[in-house]
Amino acid sequence: MNTGNNKWGIIYHPRAGTRKARKRWTAIRAYIDSKQINYDYVQSLGYGSVQRLAHDYAEQGYRTIVIVGGDGALNDAINGIMTAKTSFPKDEIAIGIIPNGVVNDFSRYWGIDMDYKAAVDWIVNYRLKKIDVGQCTYYNGTIHESKYFVNAINIGLGARIVRITDQTKRFWGITLISSVAALFKIFFERKLYRMHLRINEDHIRGRIMNVCVGSARGYGMTPSAVPYNGWLDVSVIYYPKIWQLLKGLWMLINGRLLNHKDVKSYRTKRVRVLRAQNAAVGIDGRILQEKHLPLDITIMPETLTLIIPN
Repeated sequence: MNTGNNKWGIIYHPRAGTRKARKRWTAIRAYIDSKQINYDYVQSLGYGSVQRLAHDYAEQGYRTIVIVGGDGALNDAINGIMTAKTSFPKDEIAIGIIPNGVVNDFSRYWGIDMDYKAAVDWIVNYRLKKIDVGQCTYYNGTIHESKYFVNAINIGLGARIVRITDQTKRFWGITLISSVAALFKIFFERKLYRMHLRINEDHIRGRIMNVCVGSARGYGMTPSAVPYNGWLDVSVIYYPKIWQLLKGLWMLINGRLLNHKDVKSYRTKRVRVLRAQNAAVGIDGRILQEKHLPLDITIMPETLTLIIPN
């Protein structure tokens, strides 16, 4: 267990689209208290606040930052930590995850599920692993900006699912119904995007449904990616017919998407997105609002530290 600078800085991000969020957090906090853990706690107040709170925790010298939330909250926290000015290396900050989101793909990679008691116990045990951090750099018209990720960037279909889910969630108010509505709409739409990518020495041009650049599993689209090997996995999904799309969904669920005939896979340290006409860009479940091409996507090996299960 951590003995120096061992006060946890906890950020609670309420789970969207469920009435049980407050009840679950009350149970999580009671269990943390039962372990007699020394911690400070803040609750996020909306989009962007998790990044600011994680940024403040890092600059205040917290060495254990715990995120109670899903992939989007974790992404915000990673960006907050990466942009903080600290007097010590960033990899001295240990990041803990207590899944509480609608989508928890990165935590599932490590075997951390919705059992909050097990997640708290693992953080107490303090087993550490250095992980890679992906970086997406672009010019916003004034300066070059960077966004960071630990799971994946999706361009096209994957990002569109996130965008439609966010839009329909405001109408339906129930995340499950919103997600089903998004999938139903996209299944019949099967929209393609004119893209131009550079991966290694290859130039890839054409009408493409989705590109996933993953440091980890990428919601099943980069199932062979490893978030600590210093590489990016890339899956390029072309235009499947309806029956091939159904087959692709089955292979996605079973972790065999790379065997689909309309999917091409690559392994690289850099991806340049030179063109992605009208395609949304999603970074760990967050839509990139300011998309100015080209996008330069790279990997920074063993940049942060994650608390993982035994």
